[in-house]
Amino acid sequence: MTTYITTPIYYVNAQPHLGHAYTTIVADTYSRFKRLCGERVRFQTGTDEHGDKIVKAAENENVPPRQYVDRISAQFRDTWPLLQVEADHFIRTTDAEHVAVVRAILQKVYDSGDIYFDEYSGLYCRGCERYLTEKELVDGNCPDHQTPPQEIAEQNYFFRMSRYQVPLIEHIRNNPDFISPERYRNEVLAFLSEPLTDLCISRPKSRLTWGIELPFDDKFVTYVWFDALINYLTGIGYPDGQDFQEFWSVAEHLIAKDILKPHAIYWPTMLMAMGLPLYQKLHVHGYWNVDDTKMSKSIGNVIRPKELVEAYGVDTLRYFTLREMSFGLDSSFSYEAIVARHNADLANDLGNLFSRATTMVWKYRAGRIPTPSGASEEDRPLREAAQAMLREYRQTMAEFRFHLGLQAIWELVGLANKYIVGNEPWALAKDVEKTERLDTVLYNLLECLRLLTLTLRPIIPGAAAKMAAGLGFDADDMLVASLDKGGAWGLLAPGGELTAISALFPRIEGKTDESGEKIKEERSQSKKQKDPVMAEVDLVDFHYFQKLDLRVAEIIAVEPIKNSKKLLQITVLAPEERTIVAGIAEHYRPEELIGSQVVIVANLKPAKLMGINSHGMILAAKFLVDGKEKLVLSRVQERVAPGCKVA
Repeated sequence: MTTYITTPIYYVNAQPHLGHAYTTIVADTYSRFKRLCGERVRFQTGTDEHGDKIVKAAENENVPPRQYVDRISAQFRDTWPLLQVEADHFIRTTDAEHVAVVRAILQKVYDSGDIYFDEYSGLYCRGCERYLTEKELVDGNCPDHQTPPQEIAEQNYFFRMSRYQVPLIEHIRNNPDFISPERYRNEVLAFLSEPLTDLCISRPKSRLTWGIELPFDDKFVTYVWFDALINYLTGIGYPDGQDFQEFWSVAEHLIAKDILKPHAIYWPTMLMAMGLPLYQKLHVHGYWNVDDTKMSKSIGNVIRPKELVEAYGVDTLRYFTLREMSFGLDSSFSYEAIVARHNADLANDLGNLFSRATTMVWKYRAGRIPTPSGASEEDRPLREAAQAMLREYRQTMAEFRFHLGLQAIWELVGLANKYIVGNEPWALAKDVEKTERLDTVLYNLLECLRLLTLTLRPIIPGAAAKMAAGLGFDADDMLVASLDKGGAWGLLAPGGELTAISALFPRIEGKTDESGEKIKEERSQSKKQKDPVMAEVDLVDFHYFQKLDLRVAEIIAVEPIKNSKKLLQITVLAPEERTIVAGIAEHYRPEELIGSQVVIVANLKPAKLMGINSHGMILAAKFLVDGKEKLVLSRVQERVAPGCKVA
């Protein structure tokens, strides 16, 4: 089985932004998923470097077009490793090989009679670099650029696109998956219900010289779309290369909805004129808005991927974009939303599950994978859920419904967290007669983590590699690198050793401003005259402070306290097990605390609160957030052994 997935080649009149990043992350994720399924994959991206807009952008910077495109293309190429994107080929339309292929195809189509010379008068949009029909205009403006097109009359060469309208309609109707999601297939068919005009495929050198010269008339250069679309062939060695023979029949193109018409109409008709089979699929996604407003340089809300990686990490960015956007529909980015996804899904759910499970294996089994005692009815729901997740994952990822694939994964994460609470391994560890049951519970949790590591590899490859290492696997081990070989339940070998790793996803505390930089919350200004403790803080001698025994504690269980809105009963390891009553119920849910490492005052005298003996105090700080008081726990960012003394 083979897969050929492409992004559009990005136009270099501007720097990479969130929209470019999303498209490329999707293509990379799909590429990694297909490799996980054992397929041979070719993944291509690149830059589109000819045309009128490039000339104007270069003029604005007072540099030659070639110097300009070299610089911006390099910015795209340098961005993809930051996003852990691993393309097999990066193509540029200024590459000599591409120029030669474009000229050869133009000559072939010209010789067959599908390119002719004529005079034309039409409405030209410089932003789109194409002629628009009256029907496409909205209130007299280009719908994408919100500017009126310019009426231009000139002699040019035209491609007989109208000759292939009926065959294209038949192909789309006979192949329901040719364009997806379905809404875009219907949009293309609606457009094709009107007579299709021929396509102007040249620009006179009298007004544009930055382009590929026509092989049959040196007074003209090639229209940028006729040049750019051919990259999908050039990049795999058309016409005689081995990669072309192997991959073209399975080509899948990934685009944003603004370039639907060139890819769904121009490109298939061009391929028909060349005598080539059409690509297999066209996948179309929506726009990324910022706080529900379309990204625009003019209003200054363009999001740069490099800034997001620096602020939140590459795995968080990849996860957020894939989880937040329902493929095909528009989605909205906000700094609050990415922080919420990080803290809730990655830190609280996945990160805490991995930490809780592996910490208990370290504590109770010295970091070795235990031997399960056999299948049990009470373990069946977890095993069945894992296999159901894998089935849903395979289908949704193959269909570009990434948010549903992630939803299935997180349902298993949630069930595994509930499995811990329901089986209480810390209680089983106290009963010598339940040793086998503890081994089984711990083994099931590790096996669940292995399957999560396997399925998360295409989505958050960095974190998945770290999870694999924590479970004692090499990154290329088939149990965490192949769906077919690692997808069954119960493949973990007892006796294997775990490896200590730092926290997968430390929580992001505080608010993030529009530059993507983390800013500290403003501390609440306590009135010392009303708070005798605060009033004395500045007067305490240092040797009194040294008497405090501050230790790292691991939270292993949390329960609400009846008849109290503020208090939680928290069980910690420090390293002994102890109960602490903490007044944080209004700020933290019990499930998001389990697995966290916090700092406690370990040498306080026991106190009875709500009838419960509390042995210590969890350190926390109060901040003012949007005018409201918020309590923030003192969490440990890098995982250490419970009970470590804080110096």
